[in-house]
Amino acid sequence: MDILYLLIPIALVLAGVAIAAFFWSVNSGQFDDLESPAHRILYDDDEDLIPEDARPDSTPTHKAGNASEDRRNDD
Repeated sequence: MDILYLLIPIALVLAGVAIAAFFWSVNSGQFDDLESPAHRILYDDDEDLIPEDARPDSTPTHKAGNASEDRRNDD
């Protein structure tokens, strides 16, 4: 029975620390946007793998064609 005099205050202190940590994380914005990190990984570092004519935010810098067309245009 004497151990309860020790365990109950320890449990109350730990519960208070957990509640304070939860409110700190909510107030600091840790739970503001839960969706973006999951979607961000899908668009990570693959810009150079996308062909230039398929990129939605850029215009192609050169005309895609075969080598024989390029030779005819040089003359």
